[in-house]
Amino acid sequence: MTTAVDIGTLIVHTPGTCGGRPRIAGTRITVENIAIDFNAGWTPEVIVQKRTHLNLAQVYAALAYYYANKKQIDAEIAAENAEWERLEADSMAGKLS
Repeated sequence: MTTAVDIGTLIVHTPGTCGGRPRIAGTRITVENIAIDFNAGWTPEVIVQKRTHLNLAQVYAALAYYYANKKQIDAEIAAENAEWERLEADSMAGKLS
């Protein structure tokens, strides 16, 4: 008989690891990483194929956490994308000068 996994143990927050963002326990893969993959059209099965150290339970736990906190995580993703775009624009402006 296999031991049941408490799904509450699959997602952790650790100050100083991944900026304290929620992540899959035992990895440096954040819920945000999984949300980005999923929103890019990857199914949970594809995510597991691409990130071979993960299993479906971990990916579905990350997605459950994402959907429970979607507004906040989407805002964090948008802010990070905006910062990357700003940095890229600043870099290009520096190259043109």
